[in-house]
Amino acid sequence: MPDILITDDGAIRTIRMNRLDKKNALTLDMYEAMAEAIGTAATDNAIKCLLIAGGPTVFCAGNDIGDFMKAAGGGSLGQPILNFLYALARCEKPVVAAVNGNAVGVGTTMLLHCDYVVAGNEARLSTPFVALGLVPEAASSLIAPRLMGHARAFSLLVMGQPLAAQEAKEAGIVNAVVANEETEAQAFAAAQKIAALPPQGVLVSRRLMRGSVDEIVARIDEEAEAFKARLQSPDAQAAFMAFMSRKR
Repeated sequence: MPDILITDDGAIRTIRMNRLDKKNALTLDMYEAMAEAIGTAATDNAIKCLLIAGGPTVFCAGNDIGDFMKAAGGGSLGQPILNFLYALARCEKPVVAAVNGNAVGVGTTMLLHCDYVVAGNEARLSTPFVALGLVPEAASSLIAPRLMGHARAFSLLVMGQPLAAQEAKEAGIVNAVVANEETEAQAFAAAQKIAALPPQGVLVSRRLMRGSVDEIVARIDEEAEAFKARLQSPDAQAAFMAFMSRKR
């Protein structure tokens, strides 16, 4: 079965991370598949809303370390990763997310681009970038302080302090916290409600609320350059070597 499942149900396109044996750690191929699913939705008038989902007990464990190390070996964040981030930033269809279990790294930062997030009561958001000698990505250094305020964003993005579901709701990342078994149904219901609204009204309102897409894309690129530099740092090299030693 594919690691990314794309299903269209009426006006809703669901993009499901389906690599459960690896806790939905994202490979470069998975990034490309998600970017394509978002991109093709842009030209499909039948699709009115996107829904990003994971599994019943895990949303996304971040990057697959093997694929990530290959990209890092080239001294960059990896073009497939950037393609996905650009697709999210430029997406003009509303995006809903259904989050159960852990959302690590990009599993959390992608939520900052979503319009409506439903989290199960056992969801946990974390961004351990700095602890790995790296820096935040996905324009999170721009969006998170605007959304949460500097203090809470610093705790999450720099100190790596995780957020439980209710804390994420209080911080403005999550819209609704529900029982785990209700997460996807509630997210799909929200997507249907959004899809039923006049699409041009949604489009224009969303553009006004989100502000400059160029600014977001520029921050993605700025973070990617800083990320590239940090990949070569002793801190990052030591962190990755320690991680790989634990895996052995």
